[in-house]
Amino acid sequence: MDPVRPGIGLTALVTPGSPPSGAPENAQPLAPALTAQLEQVVQLWRGKKFVLLTGAGLSTDSGIPDYRGPTSVPRNPLTYQEFVGDAQLRQRYWARNHMGWQFMRQAVPNAGHFAATVLEGYGLLSGIITQNVDRLHEDAGAVNVVDLHGRFDRVACLQCGTTFSRIFVATLLSDANPEFLDAVARAGGVSMGPDADSDLDHEVLIASFNVPACPVCNGMLKPDFVFFGENVPKDRVERSFAMVEEAAGIVVAGSSLTVMSGLRFVKKVAKDGKRVIIINRGATRGDELANVKIEAGVSEAMTHVTYALRPRLAQPPKHRVQ
Repeated sequence: MDPVRPGIGLTALVTPGSPPSGAPENAQPLAPALTAQLEQVVQLWRGKKFVLLTGAGLSTDSGIPDYRGPTSVPRNPLTYQEFVGDAQLRQRYWARNHMGWQFMRQAVPNAGHFAATVLEGYGLLSGIITQNVDRLHEDAGAVNVVDLHGRFDRVACLQCGTTFSRIFVATLLSDANPEFLDAVARAGGVSMGPDADSDLDHEVLIASFNVPACPVCNGMLKPDFVFFGENVPKDRVERSFAMVEEAAGIVVAGSSLTVMSGLRFVKKVAKDGKRVIIINRGATRGDELANVKIEAGVSEAMTHVTYALRPRLAQPPKHRVQ
């Protein structure tokens, strides 16, 4: 178990049915227009199961940068073809990942993640499909989650298929580069990027980085998440579509839906005549399909909707006074 992130793999960090922190009575008042939009969401959702599709905008409140948010720095992510076909690019990737992973493993769930877990506990979700690799839904206690694009805490060998924990691979990387972390610190350090990346651009340090091979077969190691240009595994897609089929609609939380891997679920829901709700700062590729589009912070919106959807307790019978 990761001593820094003890929640990985556990599902008992939050009690389903408990109102999330930041419930309306403790939160800052919302703008009237936003309150009205959120009430629309509540009315569409109440008493029904929706599927929740989450993206990087949900995890920005946990300190994890995204690729396309309003304040994100433009980036050119490495493609799968570049990773497997270019040794220098692969070396650069692993050097940056060795730093970025140190940051991501310390991230903790935010109010939006806990809101999703509470909604699951209320029985209002057919499941959670996340495009994030950070495992924060699971850390927050969610159970029925598809990590569509994989997970940052595992590494796989492309030759023999053996899967290793990222902690174990960190040991391999450190043993192969014993002075690297100290050298980066002396050079001024780095900051975190999306998907366990970092902003390390020190070419001398990158050129000196040694990339270990698979300890089982000497094959190529790759983080166990889907790169750009790589297909999502079929079993994850099938499980996600099963969640979509069971749901009365979809809630997109914090995704621009730029890549088809997430957009296809929105298209399917809309084609079937079900409800589409999008909560995201900025335009998305699914906006024209949305019944409700909310421009707001995901954690703020999800927390208020979750509180409004809390089960209504039965009123005790009134006793007449004789």
